[in-house]
Amino acid sequence: MSPSPERRWETGAHVVAIAVNRDGSHAAAALGDGTVWMIGLAEAGGEPAAVPVHDGACLALARDIDGGGFLTGGDDGRLRRIVPGAEPVTLATAPGRWIEHIDSHPRARLRAYGAGKRVHRIGADGQPDGPVLEHPSTVGGLAFAPGGQRLAVAHYGGVSLWWLRGAVEPVRLDWKGSHLGVLWHPEGTHLITLLQESGLHGWRLKDRAEMRMGGYPTKVRSFGWTTAARFLVTGGADCAVCWPFTGGGPWDKRPLELAAGAADLVTVVAPHPTSPFVAAGCGDGLVLLAALDGSPPAGVAPAGGSAVTAMVWSGDGRHLLYGTEAGRLCHIALPERAGKRPG
Repeated sequence: MSPSPERRWETGAHVVAIAVNRDGSHAAAALGDGTVWMIGLAEAGGEPAAVPVHDGACLALARDIDGGGFLTGGDDGRLRRIVPGAEPVTLATAPGRWIEHIDSHPRARLRAYGAGKRVHRIGADGQPDGPVLEHPSTVGGLAFAPGGQRLAVAHYGGVSLWWLRGAVEPVRLDWKGSHLGVLWHPEGTHLITLLQESGLHGWRLKDRAEMRMGGYPTKVRSFGWTTAARFLVTGGADCAVCWPFTGGGPWDKRPLELAAGAADLVTVVAPHPTSPFVAAGCGDGLVLLAALDGSPPAGVAPAGGSAVTAMVWSGDGRHLLYGTEAGRLCHIALPERAGKRPG
């Protein structure tokens, strides 16, 4: 398949995160200068709307529980909701704290955000939902379980698993060191964290069997699941590292390496949501599409720019968006019948 011509903008600020809303109509890019750029995905010639959202840097971005909205967190201690064509609304404030971890779940009708050592929950009505969740150290990441019944919170020393209804104390999954991001298996069977050191740690929840994924030359900052959760894909090396999860987990299995031999390290990965290939962005601005069958990758953007810092697919897999440290923001639309492999 051949992507359509790239839409490109120079925002002038570090692209912190990009998300596509649940109805697939818009993408939002959160920037280091506190603005959010709203991009209409169906508007072939339309220009993004740059919306001031935070007094300081945007630190976090997520889809909200409805179809059109987004949530943002900033170093001004505000959690805000933004919808295309409307002014941002403040949902919560944490004076003196940064809000840099947020998530939402449409079935549970809940949002969650971390501020310092605490995680707060907000319902669909905008009101607090349940008690504040306390942790032994600063929150390093949080994520709702796929079914919406549990919340995982990463911090120093491991992960706290909270039931959203009923139990008042969390289940602790312990592992030394700082855990700076957390990801559920799509079936809720495993939990994976990013470590301050150069690697990942994981647990199989039914028996708490632990898994360590290491060998990286630098800290891993990006991970995601391929279709049917066959592989956990990560950056942090000179290739996209794909840990096999068929047969229960990566124990005693060698990872698949995609787009190996890149001149710079892979900084961000984005597995395609419906087809067996992965987008990989590098520290020199190179962006590649690599098929899981190991065939040669296809170039999307050449090297020579600044590091790719954010990347996301739309839910239907027809739109790829990425941004860089220097503020370049790009949108590529794939053909409607986007195929099974790039090329």
